[in-house]
Amino acid sequence: MNENRIKILAISGSLRSNSSNTALVRAIANLSPKNIEFTIYNGLGDLPHFNPDIDIDDNEPPAVKDLRTQLKEADGVLLCTPEYANGVPGVLKNALDWIVSSGEFVNKPVAVISASPHPLGGEKAHASLLLTLNMVSAEVVEGGTLIIPFINLKLKEGVMDPGTAEDLKSVLHALIQAIRVH
Repeated sequence: MNENRIKILAISGSLRSNSSNTALVRAIANLSPKNIEFTIYNGLGDLPHFNPDIDIDDNEPPAVKDLRTQLKEADGVLLCTPEYANGVPGVLKNALDWIVSSGEFVNKPVAVISASPHPLGGEKAHASLLLTLNMVSAEVVEGGTLIIPFINLKLKEGVMDPGTAEDLKSVLHALIQAIRVH
């Protein structure tokens, strides 16, 4: 990590063009200090279904190689996910499955946000994502998790709710501080 420049890779767990979680990622990017290089990963839909048989001898599919490279180059990762059917969206879980054996998340500072229009804010997806990140030895940073219920009432063209904006700033601050210590 360049001492003056911190690289954060942000991944939204939704492919929807009007996704609240993708909008949150963009909002957090706009809240970032100038010394943060904030990259939003856009390749989630390009990843093939996880299959260890096609991930051998450095012949990983190009989309997988791109994800792994971006994760390696990032000083920290921000994951923002909706909840589908009481769990992590399949496309996000698929991306994480590609990383299990390659190790890009090992000791990597990570922040996790779930947001949903439902009253529980995607808590089951949030819990599931934390379990997966623990399994791949990611460092989920203290103060770096957030569940946002009723996101449809808090987000329009940016974060409309001042409390949510402050919560997002806190998560970002926790991630940045953990990266600096790391």
